[in-house]
Amino acid sequence: MATKAAPTKNNLIAAKKSLSLAQMGYDLMGKKKNILVREIMTLLERAEHIQNEIELAYADAYEKLRKAHLFMGSCLEYARSVPVDDGLKVVMHSVMGVEHPEITIAGREPAIYYGLTSTSSQLDDAYLAFENVKRLTVQLADIESSVIRLADAISKTQKRTNALNNIMIPRLEEEIKYITDALDEKDREDFSRLKVIKQVNAEE
Repeated sequence: MATKAAPTKNNLIAAKKSLSLAQMGYDLMGKKKNILVREIMTLLERAEHIQNEIELAYADAYEKLRKAHLFMGSCLEYARSVPVDDGLKVVMHSVMGVEHPEITIAGREPAIYYGLTSTSSQLDDAYLAFENVKRLTVQLADIESSVIRLADAISKTQKRTNALNNIMIPRLEEEIKYITDALDEKDREDFSRLKVIKQVNAEE
């Protein structure tokens, strides 16, 4: 059980100041949570849209790859001739003090990295389709990583908000009431004592 502060005017002023700060913190935490929730809802809508796109893109890419295999046989060696794309970039951004990554990939112009004489247009179609899959995958990874960070921040903000609302603020309010009641009682005792003294002096 917490030790009660001594019922003094200085402690009353300090407790009221602490309560004011706690209430201000509670309001700010509430606003922060609302902004983060709006941000995450926007991202989830985008994620749903891209998820639908990426499912179609994968289906299209694998269908085109299947056709390339039918026309050419194995495409593995041609696939290996396509260089690794090192244009991926991660830059940290902040939303209400919450750091989250922005993942992008530099768009490169489609180029033919394999010989044309031994390949077919079906391989070209598959290559371009998988380039589209790569682009959409990066977009989805960007959104999902941000959603994870924001969801964690919302959870932590909610815990702090609950602690202020359910523990800190009620405790300070109780402390202020205790000190105020004690000071009022002291004032009443002082007043009664003065009355008695005046009465005794008057009788003398």
